[in-house]
Amino acid sequence: MAVGRREKNNQSRIAVAIGIGVVAGCIFAFAFPHGFFSVNPPTQNRLRSKSNFEVGSSSCESTEKIDLLKSDIMRLSDKNIELKKQVRELKENIRLVEQGKDRARDQLTVSSKPTKAGPFGTVKGSRTNPPVIPDETVNTRLAKILSEVAVGKELIVCLANSNVRAMLEIWFTSIKKVGIPNYLVVALDDPIVDFCESNDVPVYKRDPDKAIDAVGKTGGNHAVSALKFRILREFLQLGYSVLLSDVDIVYLQNPFHHLYRDSDVESMSDGHDNMTAYGFIDVFDEPAMGWSRYVHTTRIWVYNSGFFYIRPTVPSIELLDRIADRLAKENAWDQAVFNEELFFPSHPGYDGLYAAKRTMDIYMFMNSKVLFKTVRKDARLRQLKPVIVHVNYHPDKYPRMKAVFDYYVLGMKDALDPFPDGSE
Repeated sequence: MAVGRREKNNQSRIAVAIGIGVVAGCIFAFAFPHGFFSVNPPTQNRLRSKSNFEVGSSSCESTEKIDLLKSDIMRLSDKNIELKKQVRELKENIRLVEQGKDRARDQLTVSSKPTKAGPFGTVKGSRTNPPVIPDETVNTRLAKILSEVAVGKELIVCLANSNVRAMLEIWFTSIKKVGIPNYLVVALDDPIVDFCESNDVPVYKRDPDKAIDAVGKTGGNHAVSALKFRILREFLQLGYSVLLSDVDIVYLQNPFHHLYRDSDVESMSDGHDNMTAYGFIDVFDEPAMGWSRYVHTTRIWVYNSGFFYIRPTVPSIELLDRIADRLAKENAWDQAVFNEELFFPSHPGYDGLYAAKRTMDIYMFMNSKVLFKTVRKDARLRQLKPVIVHVNYHPDKYPRMKAVFDYYVLGMKDALDPFPDGSE
């Protein structure tokens, strides 16, 4: 009984002690909210302020770093896009090279594989050589221009300097009138560049080349004409067919609607009738030979090197190389060399060029001798509308070009009458 009372008294003391402790804790918590050893409030405020400043400063620095990182990411992203583009182009080039190898292998197999001849009258050889594989590394700037100007990988190309500005204006005016979109002027001096640009005419000026620039800026018709064989090579290497045009030509129809495209070279003729243009047998007479006095020869009037269509084939490029090489070494007329290389056969000491060629219709692709000597005097032929007229037979080129334009385009029926057949 006594033990029970002692235990009850001990529990009461513990409860009182706990109660006193709780009350004391509340009092101290109220009296010293920052604890016994806390720094004074002003100092704490300063520390808080300093801490806030450091956080703000750090925030500004972080924003600048984020902006720099964003800029780097955008720059790297652009570079990555460019690298991906280059990789795609390289893959495409590799694909084209491999495709070209396969094509060349197939052609070699076909050409070297013996075949049986078919029945009489059915055998035909191929005159159409395959095109070369385009190589844009030859001239990337020109490649870009051609991709924008050419139609169906072909276009008209004309070389011009300031000496032929008046004729050039009739040239491109007639082209625009017909509505031919794929043409390009190769400017040989800066004034022609400005002139073409001011008239919305596609123009290209080559990178500086002393050998070409010296002739291009000051040369006359024949000198400038000789340059084209060197300049055209790049067009063919890039895979484009070119309708080379002198500046003394008036366009009346779209020539691309009248080409066969089955040969390496398709050229207009200086011939003035069917015999002279397409070939004939000419009999040479030497009486001293008696019984064998008559010798038969083949004759054809030359192709005009001022208007021809050339496809991007190996024989075509070889033709340009041969002509350019000879003109650099010889004092020769480019048209004569053009025909010699096209027509002369292989013989001892000389390997001929194996290029397929076609003569254009002389009444569609008309020279000025055909027009002024024959067509304008024939009522039936006067009804024809040629594709082009090339004023190649007459030195008074500009007035005759203007007359051709007036006659065929403007309908002035007497525009051709004042001129003589030939030159005075």
